[in-house]
Amino acid sequence: MSILAERGHARPATPVPAPLRPVRVLRGLRGEVRRPPTRARVVAGRRPAGSPCAAPRRIPVRWPWLAVLAVASCLVVIGLGLLGGPSAAPVPERTATVSVGQGDTLSSLAARFAPDSDPAAVVARIEDLNRLDGAVLVPGLPLTVPVAGTVPAP
Repeated sequence: MSILAERGHARPATPVPAPLRPVRVLRGLRGEVRRPPTRARVVAGRRPAGSPCAAPRRIPVRWPWLAVLAVASCLVVIGLGLLGGPSAAPVPERTATVSVGQGDTLSSLAARFAPDSDPAAVVARIEDLNRLDGAVLVPGLPLTVPVAGTVPAP
């Protein structure tokens, strides 16, 4: 054996490492590293369903913010109610008897004789004063209506 060792045909006792080859990283269309098809893909912090630590995510408590939002919206609604648009003048106490003309309605009479008041409130007052329950107005029928200021000419 000594003869072979001297000629250089024998293998050395320790293995010689193979020369290192450069490693190429293969990337997909979006620049992602390609993985073997058997490996689960983790996306944006989500764990795969079969992993042992796949606990459901805890949703943060949002009720304090919801309570603040509810209180703020209630305050806005109340503020708009108190400061809301122009309120109509009350229904006038003074009344006059007028004759119903051709094509007159209770709404047109309310707008003509109490223009600054709420028309629905004036119509309700005319129905109360004349005991009308959805009756049809006939031309020439005398009606008692609330009047603001002077009575306009028919």
